[in-house]
Amino acid sequence: MFFSAVCGLSLEMVRSRLTQCAPAPPPPSLISSVPSPRVPGDTMPSSGHRLRDVEHHPLLAENDNYDSSSSSSSEADVADRVWFIRDGCGMICAVMTWLLVVYADFVVTFVMLLPSKDFWYSVVNGVLFNCLAVLALSSHLRTMLTDPGAVPKGNATKEHVESLQLKPGEVIYKCPKCCCIKPERAHHCSICKRCIRKMDHHCPWVNNCVGEKNQRFFVLFTMYIALSSVHALILCGLQFISCVRGQWTECSDFSPPVTVILLILLCLEGLLFFTFTAVMFGTQIHSICNDETEIERLKSEKPTWERRLRWEGMRSVFGGPPSLLWMNPFVGFRLGRPQTRPRKGGPEFSV
Repeated sequence: MFFSAVCGLSLEMVRSRLTQCAPAPPPPSLISSVPSPRVPGDTMPSSGHRLRDVEHHPLLAENDNYDSSSSSSSEADVADRVWFIRDGCGMICAVMTWLLVVYADFVVTFVMLLPSKDFWYSVVNGVLFNCLAVLALSSHLRTMLTDPGAVPKGNATKEHVESLQLKPGEVIYKCPKCCCIKPERAHHCSICKRCIRKMDHHCPWVNNCVGEKNQRFFVLFTMYIALSSVHALILCGLQFISCVRGQWTECSDFSPPVTVILLILLCLEGLLFFTFTAVMFGTQIHSICNDETEIERLKSEKPTWERRLRWEGMRSVFGGPPSLLWMNPFVGFRLGRPQTRPRKGGPEFSV
């Protein structure tokens, strides 16, 4: 009895000290509706941090100045628009990707295939390489211009939270950077300035995040680039053998020094592209089959969702049963309708 009384008195003294030192809490409605954002797998922040997050980023009301009408559009409206990130580094990397593919196509077509005396050799390899290049660039465009799964900005309003009809004790998280209700497995991208569903990573070579809605196009892009790189390396090897056995002046329309330089540069490009894209393709397939994004793997996040493993995961990303349509980057393509939208400091625009 004496020990219990002493413990109870000590706890009361600690509570009174903490009450005196703690800052004034924000309105209860804000705390109960939207706690501070927390990425699954991270340690739970202290109550003081949760209070500060809510105080700096309260729920938006109808009369706030935030332009929610332009940022929280409906899903059907967003699907009709083209997504593009205005990031300087990303745009430079995307242009470089296209230039390197065009350079490879130029060397293959004009240095190796057109001067060849074997007609069918030139036709077959020319059609094959150009088809791979077109599919690769088309996949690149689809990856770059497809919304990766961005959460609408500014939807953390009182009215929206009330419309969710949350159960007692149910927890939702709000991103303090884009002021949106963060779904499960969503992460905030500092370059896109948006929360992305199932964000895998931000790739500057496609100037976009790889997320829930464009991961299949990124996988196709890496696959077709790897295949075209292998094809270019094989053609370079055959061209070197042909030139060594015959006359350098006859195996190409360019002078021997220029031909050698162009072929060496293409070999280096093919090796670098194949190494990079083959590794990325393997990691993407591994992530899809294990239903785990690269961010979740690096953070060692314990899955709180029902995993879709192997073929079920592949079907969820590529859609439908296994077929040749999985390898078609034009599936579901439609032109977006032109729109002009005023946006306050946003990094993306819609066309």
